[in-house]
Amino acid sequence: MLPAVVKLCCGIAYPHLRTMTGLQRMAVVVIEISSRRRHHPAWARIQLSAEWIQSYMGLVQPASNSTEARKEDSTAVPLEDKDLFYVNQGQEALRRALDILSDQNGWKTEVVEDNGDVVRSKAMPGGGGGSKKVFRLEGVLDASPEELYGALFLRVEDMHTWNPSIHRIKVLKHVGPETVVTHEVSAETAGNLIGQRDFLSVRHSCRHESCIYLGGAPTQLESFPLQKGFVRAEDGPTCIVIQPVAEDSGRSRITWLLNMDVKGWLPKSIVNQALPRAQLEFTRHLRRHLTARAALGR
Repeated sequence: MLPAVVKLCCGIAYPHLRTMTGLQRMAVVVIEISSRRRHHPAWARIQLSAEWIQSYMGLVQPASNSTEARKEDSTAVPLEDKDLFYVNQGQEALRRALDILSDQNGWKTEVVEDNGDVVRSKAMPGGGGGSKKVFRLEGVLDASPEELYGALFLRVEDMHTWNPSIHRIKVLKHVGPETVVTHEVSAETAGNLIGQRDFLSVRHSCRHESCIYLGGAPTQLESFPLQKGFVRAEDGPTCIVIQPVAEDSGRSRITWLLNMDVKGWLPKSIVNQALPRAQLEFTRHLRRHLTARAALGR
């Protein structure tokens, strides 16, 4: 994923929330969710449970079915305040991205592929009083949600081995089992209209029932300033929603919101042409990677 539910207490400072008792915290969350369920169809599909609410308030870690994630869970330690910043940032990115996806108005079809993949775009307010496009890809992949979670989050540093548009991704910081800070460098490939960029991002993952949510946003890390020779682009808030296909547990439906500021002095027309193409190319490479792993029995 070119640089990743839900921070549930929009507008409430997290340090203040941490001083509340568990029941007080849960009450605040329920009030916020109830408000969102009335206004956003996507939120209305989320079922309330004590365990789910607590997981997003940091009271318990979101459960994972994967062996890789369970190993990491077993060594989890309480987060320090400085690390909670990244967890908050990842959760907030997911919340904002889902708000964009839940608004069905204004989406225009950009590309429809023969395999059923569809890319739509929507104009959103941008910096300086202008507007920018965000892109939404929807498709079905021959892989379970767990397999996609492994490819897109747990093994993110391996992504360059199957996606030629990525030169490298390095995890700079682990913040619990569900949040990481990464540095990504895009590849200098023929036909790349945007050119080489680097990204410093927070990536966050969580799940509810059979759905998996991956989100991300640009971030800062004092030990990793701007790198010489690169244009630092920003991707986010962004998310990928992974849902099993009802009639086939070995297939998944993905919805990917791409919300990128490539920086530099590129014309909008070039950027708006390149980004949906990048989504489709990424998905093609992901399909090939999943097919190759399946052939090897992985």
